[in-house]
Amino acid sequence: MIKAVMIISTQGQARLLKFYEFQPPEKQQEIVRNVYGALSGRPENVSSFVDAESIFGQGTRLVYKQMATLYFVFAFDNSENELAMLDLIQVFVETLDKCFKNVCELDVIFNFNKLHTILDEMILGGQVIDTNSEQIIQQVDEITRIEKSSSTTSLVPKSISARFGR
Repeated sequence: MIKAVMIISTQGQARLLKFYEFQPPEKQQEIVRNVYGALSGRPENVSSFVDAESIFGQGTRLVYKQMATLYFVFAFDNSENELAMLDLIQVFVETLDKCFKNVCELDVIFNFNKLHTILDEMILGGQVIDTNSEQIIQQVDEITRIEKSSSTTSLVPKSISARFGR
């Protein structure tokens, strides 16, 4: 089972956090600090797999991929295949690239709702449900189209300030 998906900047700022097991906010920040500490000191020529038992508990591993100024990190237990998780990161990044035309850190910051929607189309409750990036983009576009046609219902959550008209 996937325990968490994180996008962390190379400065240690959390850009996206999605936990599939409840973690209080204080614990989430501690996890981000520990994950960033584990990844930032690693040389570029080492494996993308890291034991994370001290961070998440027994049998947990991290797989990560650094793209430009972002770490894409998946935490998972020993029931998942490491190479499949690395491939899932690649599918996630490719989907973001297709959606945002060469994704960058600013896209992640300013389009976090769309990011969560894409992630929700790929992973549900810690289980992978879809890895076809074309199909995921079609589903996200359909949700966006329905949202635009409906003035009362929002399927993709808006920011707090947009919700209250600020």
